[in-house]
Amino acid sequence: MNKRLFVFFATVLAGALVAAGCGSDDGNSTASLSKAQFVKQGNAICTAGSKELEEGFEEFAKEKNLGKNEEPSEAELEEVAETVLVPGVGKQIEGLRALGTPEGDEGEVDRLLTGAEEALEEIEEDPSKASENGGTFTEVNKEAREYGLTVCGEEENE
Repeated sequence: MNKRLFVFFATVLAGALVAAGCGSDDGNSTASLSKAQFVKQGNAICTAGSKELEEGFEEFAKEKNLGKNEEPSEAELEEVAETVLVPGVGKQIEGLRALGTPEGDEGEVDRLLTGAEEALEEIEEDPSKASENGGTFTEVNKEAREYGLTVCGEEENE
C-alpha cells in the first residue's frame, strides 16, 4: 500500500475509533454498566471495529489495484470513506449504544457520542474531510482518551 493511502487510512482509522468508542443509553438497557465495564467493553468493540476497518481498507486498495508507488485519486479516497469508513463506524456506534452508559456519566458519554456522530455526519456530507489534516475526530478522540476509551480515542502517528 502506498504511503499516501496508508496515511489516509491511518488517519481515518484513528478518527473512526473514537466514534466506535462512544455509547449512549438508548432506553432499552436493563442493567447499568460500571464505568470500568463500559470502558472495557467499549475498547473491545473498538479493537474489533478497527480490525474490520483495516480489512475493509486493504480490500478496497486491492480491488482498486492501488500499488505501493501509485497514489489514489481524490475520488478513490472519497469512495473508501463512503463505502468503508462511514458504514463501519455507524455499525460500531450502533453496537455501543446497546451497552448503555455508566450511571452518573450519561452527560459525558452523550457529549462524546454527539461529537462522534457530528464528525461522522461531516464525513458523510463531504467524504474529502476524512483526509483533512487534523482530522474531523481530533477533539472527540482526546475526550475519549480522557474518559478511558484509550483504544477508541487512539491517534495514529504518520
